[in-house]
Amino acid sequence: MTTDEKGCIPLSMSNSSVGLAYGAIVSAAVLWGGSIVAQKLALSGFSAVEASVLRDIGGLVILLATWWWQERSLAGLTTADVRILLGLGLGVLGNHLLILMGLNYVSGAVAGVIIGSAPVVTALLSAVLIQDVPLRLVLGGSLVSCMGVALVSVSGFRAAGERPLLGSVLVFLGVISWALYSIGSRAIMDRVSALTVNWTTLSVATALQIPLLWTDRKVTQAGWTSVGVHDWVALGYLIVFATAVAQQAWLYGVKGIGPSRASVLGNLTPVAAVALSALILGESVGMIEVVGITLILTGVWMVHRRMESHTVES
Repeated sequence: MTTDEKGCIPLSMSNSSVGLAYGAIVSAAVLWGGSIVAQKLALSGFSAVEASVLRDIGGLVILLATWWWQERSLAGLTTADVRILLGLGLGVLGNHLLILMGLNYVSGAVAGVIIGSAPVVTALLSAVLIQDVPLRLVLGGSLVSCMGVALVSVSGFRAAGERPLLGSVLVFLGVISWALYSIGSRAIMDRVSALTVNWTTLSVATALQIPLLWTDRKVTQAGWTSVGVHDWVALGYLIVFATAVAQQAWLYGVKGIGPSRASVLGNLTPVAAVALSALILGESVGMIEVVGITLILTGVWMVHRRMESHTVES
């Protein structure tokens, strides 16, 4: 399998490697769909900042242990690389914290629908910032998906708080943060392993969040006995699957097939999130959500089709 210099799949990759990269992206997307439900459940016992900090610390322990076992070296890491990793850490921080904060005000199903815009947001920003695909290929689909996000965000949804529009905006900003992280991480992973990128950026995000604990406290005020078993189970899922496993799988996939193609498979995340929110949380899914996710996935399909046609023509 080959592509041109601006394509997303390196010329040297075998078909089996490409298959593994696609499999990793699909796995990450489905696990993140489940993480929407887990985050919603965790917020019953933890504040948004507490849940985010505990999630990141737990994930960091797993990633550091894996890195120490497999690599145990930062040799070759330049000052420029460190600056990039610091910047990428802000993307992780924004994604983890903003989505949790947004879930205070909107249902898991609504958040899942909005997160469904991640593929086109990533493709659009990727086309603008690193120009891996022409902007004209992703613009139309991006506009259609944004219509879906706007529809769900401003009308017809069942909010879990008093400021649903704020919650929707926070979730969408979390999506943008992750898109920027996915784009920026691909370039540095030509020189630095995905595992190193993962734990270093998570370290930055964790360190920046710790001071925020003083502004958003729940467990520290109510006591640890206020945290139920389901809260701990949800947090455990976030630590093991959503942070350590899914994030590593996503970075592996992005390195293999590029952010634009990887983002296309992100349409599995909202589908899983909406289905699991209805099944586990008992949230009802109305016509507005259905229309919104249809528009979002239509935009994703448009972007994917045009990119694939462009690759064949090239």
